[in-house]
Amino acid sequence: MIRSYFLAVSLALVSSLMGTSSTYATDLLWTGSGAATARSEALLKALRSASDHGLDPTWYGIAEVEKALAPGADQAAAEALLTAAFVAYASDVSTGRVRANRVDKDIDIIQRKVEKADLLKAAAEATDFAAYLDSLPPKGDYPALQKALATWRDKRGKVSFTPIPDGQALKPGMIDPRVSMLRKRLVELDFAVPEPTAGAVVDLYDDALVDLIKSYQEMKGLSVDGVIGAKTIRSLNTTIDERIEQIVANLERRRWLPADLGSRYVFVNTGDYSMIFVNEGKLAFQSLVIVGTPKDPTPEIQSIMRGFQTNPYWTVPTSISGEEYLPMLRRDPNALAASGFKIFANWSDDTELDPYSVDWHSIHPKAFPYRIRQEPGAGNALGYIFFPFANKYGIYMHDTASRWLFTEGSRNFSHGCIRLQNPLDFVEKVFNGKNNFSKDRVRAVIEAGQQAHYTFPEQVTLYVTYRTVTANADGVPVFRDDVYGRDRRVARAMKKP
Repeated sequence: MIRSYFLAVSLALVSSLMGTSSTYATDLLWTGSGAATARSEALLKALRSASDHGLDPTWYGIAEVEKALAPGADQAAAEALLTAAFVAYASDVSTGRVRANRVDKDIDIIQRKVEKADLLKAAAEATDFAAYLDSLPPKGDYPALQKALATWRDKRGKVSFTPIPDGQALKPGMIDPRVSMLRKRLVELDFAVPEPTAGAVVDLYDDALVDLIKSYQEMKGLSVDGVIGAKTIRSLNTTIDERIEQIVANLERRRWLPADLGSRYVFVNTGDYSMIFVNEGKLAFQSLVIVGTPKDPTPEIQSIMRGFQTNPYWTVPTSISGEEYLPMLRRDPNALAASGFKIFANWSDDTELDPYSVDWHSIHPKAFPYRIRQEPGAGNALGYIFFPFANKYGIYMHDTASRWLFTEGSRNFSHGCIRLQNPLDFVEKVFNGKNNFSKDRVRAVIEAGQQAHYTFPEQVTLYVTYRTVTANADGVPVFRDDVYGRDRRVARAMKKP
């Protein structure tokens, strides 16, 4: 079905291209000359190795392309098929196979695009077409992810897999028949598992094994407590095929972004709860972050950061007011006052409302009519510093009053916003000595309870992404679990014609 679909689309595409003003659309790119033959051979090689990028050669009609290049084949059909195959492959490998913003409602990025006529023009003008094809994929850690993909595909069928059965949480010191399975599973995951202590109970969840599980939990971004609950079991039971699918999805996600991220940008990875700031092409700052829960995931976006504010108000979104604060007000109308919240009669002015004057039981959670605002202070949910940036989700980056949460391995606790661990250190790096900026003066402003706005000397590009697989130069991957389920949705979308 996919092949017949590809053939029909290829003929329609070439017909369309030949109707454009591009002279390159009507040239014989693939047949009739030595240069054309070299191009077709290079393209055929690239299509056959498309799986190295997590792409499927059948998506580009590889079987039909090979037949079209056989001696005696119809030249016009060959030109049509190879042109369509080239345009589809070149677009997929350089800017992504799917339109990112259609995959998930929580993705709203500026995905790169390529024009078909431009691709054909570049193909015709390339002095070394094979090198041109090699230049299309992104750089950075993309080649390392390709190495990881090859390694994990090689493991398929060679490495044993011992699933851990579900059951009650396995806690340190417990005796459980699953412990022997756990040892096997950790060995399969390349952990050096010590033998049980001589004379000890074989199925004892001992201290040495607990330490290994804590290392595993830290690596996967789970709560580092040594307790093997449902989340840790689910992570341990992730199959090789699922990990391969993750790598494929992360290769695709990298293709969505600009080939060059720029010389000055913030890169937030919600997949591993991290943030970096790159200035003049060099890493200037890095930090832990707290991101959204699976119920309220942090979206993937691109935006611009222009400055920050001290001692912000927090205006509570109506969804949170209705779902979380309304039950508290029903129990005690004065419940929010102790945490510095004020309730206003509407969203247009600051007419404060007496919480005892409202029958809170008559308010519907989905139609909360009042505005709740938390005043600045030590307990403010945004902390002392707030970074606004344009996006359709109404999220932002901010400080937090709950700094102890940064000690957790799994840091998805917010309603979608990004909490930064050391915001003052970050802004110091952004200003980098310019505009007479002083971190101590900002701290004094904060301690005085003053609200002040600061503008960065240069705007900073912001990328918020969801990379659940990262790899070093040797292709050694670090996997985080797909807590938002987006990798599965990306991989599923990629397989559609």
